Amino acid sequence: MEHMDPDKFKSRMHSLAYGQAMAAAARDYQKEMLSESRASAQSQGRGLDVDDLLDDPELERLHAERLAAMQREAEKRVQLQRKGHGELQEVEEGDFLEIVTQTQRVVCHFYHQDFERCKVLDKHLQVLARKHFDTRFIKLSAPDAPFFTVKLNVKVLPCVIMFSTGVAVDRVAGFNDFGAKDDFTTDSVERRLLKSGVVAPPKQNEDDSDNDSMTPMEHLRQKVYRSQLGHDFADEDSDFD
Repeated sequence: MEHMDPDKFKSRMHSLAYGQAMAAAARDYQKEMLSESRASAQSQGRGLDVDDLLDDPELERLHAERLAAMQREAEKRVQLQRKGHGELQEVEEGDFLEIVTQTQRVVCHFYHQDFERCKVLDKHLQVLARKHFDTRFIKLSAPDAPFFTVKLNVKVLPCVIMFSTGVAVDRVAGFNDFGAKDDFTTDSVERRLLKSGVVAPPKQNEDDSDNDSMTPMEHLRQKVYRSQLGHDFADEDSDFD
């Protein structure tokens, strides 16, 4: 099953009541599951009646778990967005301490509005803020925040300081960590943040140990077919085994 774009999903959840959105998601999910299962059964030549899958308790359980996970993720994103996640947000010196102490992971860019290199870095951080929604990305004008600029020993701009539960755990001053050039990529910034631990690596599906290349829908279909094959084709060698 193809993952829904986060921005589109967020917009949809805002425009519809949760009950309506979940009902629509359930119908779409069921249709896609039925369509893919029927196509797979025909290609395998098993003669499996996929209509029976709709009444399968295991499929219903997985279906319910999937919808519950979608709703939890949507609610979490709304809460984080209200706190400023999902964008590179400029903050005032008076708000800085509260943000870094009450947020699990924070990336803060100390910048100067007249420095072109600060503007270059802002573009990359804005992209990463949307991608790594759990981490909060902020920017603080160094000339307007003399107390924290001195306390955190910020001497070279741009300067990115990474915080974990209120503790400064890493920093990048200038562009040296990005190849000491101005045309570095967003990926190079992301790799550096991953190294510091302030952004989380992409999540893996719980069945990735079986096959890292499988999509969530393929994992789900595999579970259903294993259950069906265990009852109907116990004496045959299963392709899924």
